[in-house]
Amino acid sequence: MGSYVELNDTLQITTEQGFPADELILEKHRENPYTAKDFEGKVYEFHDKPRIRDFHHAPNRNYFVHNIDGKWLYWGEIIIFEQTKMGETEETQTMSGKFRIIKIYDPEYQELKTRNESPPGKSYFQD
Repeated sequence: MGSYVELNDTLQITTEQGFPADELILEKHRENPYTAKDFEGKVYEFHDKPRIRDFHHAPNRNYFVHNIDGKWLYWGEIIIFEQTKMGETEETQTMSGKFRIIKIYDPEYQELKTRNESPPGKSYFQD
């Protein structure tokens, strides 16, 4: 009997899974860029991320991506300081956890990162 562990350096989540879409708004960011200081001291939670995976543990960073209808939008970097695995079978396994935002990309770099680092066909800025 074997086991499968997926290692991740990117937390890619939907609004429903806990992405703070009410605080990170692309149009506002492009007009008046956010910085990490805007999120200092705040703790965020994600939940119902399918499949068991291990994200980089603090103090190592993870990339932070908003999944918008299957398209990826990179926002910056986070520290995940709590990870919880749930479910007994592959079909029911999910992850949840807590994180802090430690870096927000400026809008120009955000677009470049998203265009160049998203999986093929997944970039939010895809032409």
